[in-house]
Amino acid sequence: MPSALVVFSGGQDSTTCLYAAKKAHDEVTALCFDYGQKHIIELESASRIADMVECKLIKMPIPGVLSGTSPLIYHENQVHTYESADVLPGGLENTFVPARNLLFLTIAASVAYAIGADYLYTGVCQADFGGYPDCRQSFIDVAEKAINQALFLPEDERHLSIETPLMNFTKAESVLFAKGLPGCFDALAYSHTCYQGVCPPCGKCHSCLLRSRGFGEAGIEDPLLTRLRGEL
Repeated sequence: MPSALVVFSGGQDSTTCLYAAKKAHDEVTALCFDYGQKHIIELESASRIADMVECKLIKMPIPGVLSGTSPLIYHENQVHTYESADVLPGGLENTFVPARNLLFLTIAASVAYAIGADYLYTGVCQADFGGYPDCRQSFIDVAEKAINQALFLPEDERHLSIETPLMNFTKAESVLFAKGLPGCFDALAYSHTCYQGVCPPCGKCHSCLLRSRGFGEAGIEDPLLTRLRGEL
């Protein structure tokens, strides 16, 4: 099977994508980014999970490259918190980092080209809250076209395909999808989602709340919380 490169943060969605890629391809490489994010702890999760799935992990340091007022990179601002997922306001969350996914995909495409990967996986999901414009199918479509032109990979020859297996899933559907991937739930016990960068997770940022609601609606206990309860 053609090889794949996975944009990998060590979070719930990218971990699910990593295991989906592992199921579909014989050779899988993971790529994670250190961009000065507040939740830098996710890179520890990425390393551990890459070892669990037995794939090579490329760590790409790009601190200071991204700009904006997002509390993920501008730490003087605070991540918004909410009492429950039911009161999430919708619209664009303040955690949005302008052009982050565009930059990640551009760098990932360069790496994919260099290692000969034909598939590039990313865990973006347009059914998710947060209002991120670079997590939508319309963005992926134009990004894939632009990337292949930039790499001079016409469709009738070699073509780099951007795979987004979670694009139209709700969080609950994503949980059930992960449940069907051998080994994925074991890895999710070590994944990190909280934008506050704390473990145990804060449980109040929109990322924590969506994860919690997804497992709740799926009727399955979050393996991360199961693990932490056993360790505390």
